[in-house]
Amino acid sequence: MLSIDWRSPAAYKFAKSIPAAGFAWEYLRRDDEYRREFRAIATSAEPDPERLEAFVQRWGLRFSDRS
Repeated sequence: MLSIDWRSPAAYKFAKSIPAAGFAWEYLRRDDEYRREFRAIATSAEPDPERLEAFVQRWGLRFSDRS
């Protein structure tokens, strides 16, 4: 779990100056389901394309190809 105190306004002062995509990321990265799914995909040597597409559709994200 994140160690930030979500009740402290000072902890989120930076949020006033980030673009919408940055704000969305700050919100999304705290979602336990997203983090669980991302970790499962990121640790796969070769993610299943259908599973990856389902992840993309569910969370509205796109990733660059792995090198």
